Amino acid sequence: MRQHGLGERPLAQLREVLGDQGLLVDEDSRVAYGSDETEDLIYPPAAVARPRTTEQVAAVVRVCAEHQIPITPIGGRTGLSGGALSVFGGVGLALDRMNVIELVDERNLQVVVQPGVITQVLQEAVAAKGLYYPPDPSSRGSCTIGGNIAENAGGPRAVKYGVTRDFVLNLEVVLPNGDVIWTGANTLKNSTGYDLTRLLVGSEGTLGVITKAVLRLVPHPKETRLMLVPFASAEKACEAVSATFRAGVTPSAMEFIERDAIAWTLKHTDDLPLQITTAPGAYLMIEVDGDHADAIMRDCETILGVMEAHEAGDVLFAETTAEKDALWKMRRSVPVSVKAHSVYKEEDTVVPRYELPRLLKGVKEIGARCGFSSVCYGHAGDGNLHVNIIKGDLSDAFWELELPKAIREIFQLTVSLGGTLSGEHGIGLVQRPYMDIAFNAAQLDVMRAIKQAIDPQGIMNPGKVLP
Repeated sequence: MRQHGLGERPLAQLREVLGDQGLLVDEDSRVAYGSDETEDLIYPPAAVARPRTTEQVAAVVRVCAEHQIPITPIGGRTGLSGGALSVFGGVGLALDRMNVIELVDERNLQVVVQPGVITQVLQEAVAAKGLYYPPDPSSRGSCTIGGNIAENAGGPRAVKYGVTRDFVLNLEVVLPNGDVIWTGANTLKNSTGYDLTRLLVGSEGTLGVITKAVLRLVPHPKETRLMLVPFASAEKACEAVSATFRAGVTPSAMEFIERDAIAWTLKHTDDLPLQITTAPGAYLMIEVDGDHADAIMRDCETILGVMEAHEAGDVLFAETTAEKDALWKMRRSVPVSVKAHSVYKEEDTVVPRYELPRLLKGVKEIGARCGFSSVCYGHAGDGNLHVNIIKGDLSDAFWELELPKAIREIFQLTVSLGGTLSGEHGIGLVQRPYMDIAFNAAQLDVMRAIKQAIDPQGIMNPGKVLP
């Protein structure tokens, strides 16, 4: 597909639908909506559409379909795979003004939300009613529910509660021709026809625009315990992860952070009420939650036994709410701190958790052989390792021409260990060249056939996911 501007007629049609405030064509706005958190990439759309209603979204899509204009759905712009980048220009469809929590159904433990609702805002709104929406990416303070659904976001609590997909019951979607459909039913069980809901979750805006979601909730846990466990060896820390589950405990979160990530993050973290040093090779941050304090303490005792058996140092418990909040703030600040240190590429690898030590060791060996350094952290409890390759003093030529070969090696190692390319960040733009590692030609043809059937003009977020 060629780079696409907008002619006078489609601009006039879009302005009629959205009004002057809902259609932005100035350069500053286009540049602002032309980037997310993926490296330093910027792809401004030719115009930014900011609808307020499903009807306006449908009308915008119909205009774009009439003129074969590319459409790129845009959420909170916190993505790390370039999924919201308008690589072919066209219309950037920003859903940030569709930000209403329409209904909290306490009787059925459900919530109806528009796509522009900030994840943390939703969590706090339902928590006020004693309910819990567990998916919580590190960017939960700025990412949106629509973007979370498009990328099938996870976060620390996925290890116990599941990822976004596990909480989506039904979706209102605008198809690439402007038709509006619901994908399922507001029920916990549904064996009626094809599962369109699961097809749309994680489709990265390539099959339609999500305009409303019905999400499942659970009762909010009454008690939590949070501990920070130091290890001299990062590989020993990874070994302790699988051993914890084999001992019969499922933590609500189990995070891995290696030394450099801690060191860089502490530079950007003020007033931390706990004494954390950068001496250990890595830390595990482990949370256990539930409704009964005695059961939680039994789980903590089991975990401590596992940690000791894997050569952990002195365990630090967060005793107060302030200390817990400070530890989570530190963990959520890791990606920002890494980006502040250097331009980087983040590879969102995921393997069966028992293979995590082999993955970490292999990543470091590939880096040593190919000439780059990496900082690793992630959701160890579900085998999800974020490999951050640091540009530092590497030349632009190496970064653009040689590094992709090393990244291919990392993904080949990941798949050989029973894993896959992305655990929660999606494929988007930057992982597309590696899809052949995870899928053979027949599998990719099935995906292309689905895309062709739903979006025959190829206007919905082109240049993403499928190579």
